[in-house]
Amino acid sequence: MAALIFLIIVLVVVLGFTYTNGFHDAANAIATVVSTKVLTPRQAVLMAAIANFIGALGGVAVAKTIGAGMVDANFITVYTVFCAMLAGIIWNLVTWYLGIPSSSSHALIGGLVGAALASAKNNWSVILWSYQKTDPKTGHVAMDGVYHKVIIPMISSPIFGFVGAFIMMGIIFAMIRHWKPYWVNHIFGKAQLFSACYMGWAHGFADGQKTMGIMALALFAGSKSVDWAHVPSIFQFLHTPKFEITTWVKWSCGIAMAMGTYVGGWRIIHTLGHKLVRIKPVHGFAAECTGATILYIAGTLGMPISTTHSITTSIMGVGCARRFSALNYTWVERILWTWVLTIPATACLAYAFMWLMSAAGWDK
Repeated sequence: MAALIFLIIVLVVVLGFTYTNGFHDAANAIATVVSTKVLTPRQAVLMAAIANFIGALGGVAVAKTIGAGMVDANFITVYTVFCAMLAGIIWNLVTWYLGIPSSSSHALIGGLVGAALASAKNNWSVILWSYQKTDPKTGHVAMDGVYHKVIIPMISSPIFGFVGAFIMMGIIFAMIRHWKPYWVNHIFGKAQLFSACYMGWAHGFADGQKTMGIMALALFAGSKSVDWAHVPSIFQFLHTPKFEITTWVKWSCGIAMAMGTYVGGWRIIHTLGHKLVRIKPVHGFAAECTGATILYIAGTLGMPISTTHSITTSIMGVGCARRFSALNYTWVERILWTWVLTIPATACLAYAFMWLMSAAGWDK
């Protein structure tokens, strides 16, 4: 029964991380639409919460990558998942307090890798760096693992975000160069309602799946340690002897993220919408469409890329399309350093938590 209780605690912690992801990354979906005054903050978070929930139910490709494509599940226990999520939550709260738009996705990935390494007693093979994967339906062979699904997208997605938004903004500028400012703001103010919904949906689609994968991994690991023959029937739905993304996992993660989004992350919204660069509806439209499209494509391919990286670099791109001096380079530097440090910091934190649990004998 103790193993079942701890499994339930771990599932609550995973949902807690999902909740912090919602309010931490809410800024990604609504910063531009709030800063341009197209919607009030409360209208924006309500819209984003609904869009996040719908997006979170949109697929499982990223969930499978997170839960079964990065670390060897044979070394994973519920304690591993607990330490990984605890590290991610702490990092999210610290960066949220400082108003820095860091990546919840990379906090999750770093935490999982660090905790897995400690759980495997420093056996580096626990990290699935690069391997071939064959689709059982089509027979198609593709490369999988941390290098292909995390490292390469982590580097390329910010570049695509910046360049894509820069080009899109340049095309829009060419189209509207003879328009009066009133019509530019009026038309793109309306268009930004669509782009903000698109961005909110894409955030749910990309980030909602990541915690689904972690929850499924926790259930799979927990099923090996719990004596299910003596567990009351009301808890039997937690028994998942194989890795799978069940319907209730999808819904619970979607609801947790939507609730977190509704709370909102005003500190980070202020950073993205005011401190980083001053933007108008036309800039917000271009940034949101670019960032959301990158998230959609990557999510379809099962790549757990960062929502924060995609939208932040898109905002930088539209700002530079106006003029390169429009960016606040002090904040750019802070953001970039946070991005560099997120995975190593959460990996070390999770590793330390797992090591302490092992030293205390709590991981038995």
